[in-house]
Amino acid sequence: MSDNSLQINVGKNIQKLRELKGISQQDLAAKCNFEKSNMSRLEAGRVNPTLSTLEKVANALEITLVELFNFS
Repeated sequence: MSDNSLQINVGKNIQKLRELKGISQQDLAAKCNFEKSNMSRLEAGRVNPTLSTLEKVANALEITLVELFNFS
């Protein structure tokens, strides 16, 4: 798996999990203390997030960090 496809898969998974929980992109960004535009880029797979960033997202979604990498 290339770095780029991993970024895309993680981003899509964040979006899917966010939508399943009924949270808007704006609200998730606010919970993570991010700008909405940064959340948009993250979900689109256009950025390579740090582990700290992913931890903030997982905490805001009330999931484990590992769940962000469950692509099934």
